[in-house]
Amino acid sequence: MGERYLKSVRLLAECLQGFERFSGESVRRSGLTHAQFDIIATLGNTPGMTYKELGEKTLITKGTLTGVIERLESKGLVARERCPDDKRSFYVRLTKSGEAMFESVFPVVVAHGRSLFASFSEADFDAIDHSLNKLKQLINDGSTCPTTQQQKEEY
Repeated sequence: MGERYLKSVRLLAECLQGFERFSGESVRRSGLTHAQFDIIATLGNTPGMTYKELGEKTLITKGTLTGVIERLESKGLVARERCPDDKRSFYVRLTKSGEAMFESVFPVVVAHGRSLFASFSEADFDAIDHSLNKLKQLINDGSTCPTTQQQKEEY
């Protein structure tokens, strides 16, 4: 790995993959996949939201979102309705069964995750948050990076 940043990106990816394996145990026991749990957790305690909002608030890619929602709908956990103001869009909400699933599974998954971070101090969380927010901002502002701008001009 010639570039130093690649080592950090790899570490970040390994942490995400490791956390998914760690949290996957409690998610799988509920009969859900990670993506299904992400939708249930995001819709929990809300009146529902559009596909666009779900795509922005979850870690699920737009191409995968429809299939995940369809599988949750077939399990009776979510309901889809056409948006009254935009007939091309759907609104997704938890059903009564979905709400019950959220209320039973979400606290278990959160408690399991909390155990992993039990030794972290507020300063540890602040340091991680600071670094990740800085990285996120740089990624979001990528079009203003000199190298990126130069590459755009070459095309």
